[in-house]
Amino acid sequence: MNEIIKKNGINYGIITGVVSVLITTLIYVIDIKLFTAWWIGVLSMVFYIIISCVLLSKTKRELKGIYTFKEAFTTYFISAIIGIAISVTFNIILFNFIDPAAKDTIKELTMKYTAEMLQKFGTPTSEINKAITEIEKNDQFGILEQLKGSVFGILFSSIFGLILAAIFKSKPSYQQ
Repeated sequence: MNEIIKKNGINYGIITGVVSVLITTLIYVIDIKLFTAWWIGVLSMVFYIIISCVLLSKTKRELKGIYTFKEAFTTYFISAIIGIAISVTFNIILFNFIDPAAKDTIKELTMKYTAEMLQKFGTPTSEINKAITEIEKNDQFGILEQLKGSVFGILFSSIFGLILAAIFKSKPSYQQ
């Protein structure tokens, strides 16, 4: 494997993971209700898109513009795996060992927020009750759920990475 690809993937993976930890920590310290704020998720996604584009453009530039689809995807994938691993490890430690009560508070807030949103959309009471029951049964911050979530995160990231790799790969010389 090319050293530039490996170095950039690892460095940006660490950056992404550390920023994710900082975001989670700030939300935890400032106001735990922010864990249910939709705009936090949107801002996080924008950050991850920007950092991924910076990663791939920097790597392409360091490779003198010769960047295959496989190399672009590999760079992104290394970064995504490391970032997800750091983030999930921190969340497992925070919500299962440091402050397990926080996950119960977030679950209550999520149930309240979900019920309010479903009521706004005119969802029948029976469906709202089903949704709330599902949330009650699920331990979204439990170790197993966090690990399952990381698998889905890796799958989603892989799809996103394939799209970015297609965008950032070099065009064949006959197309230039």
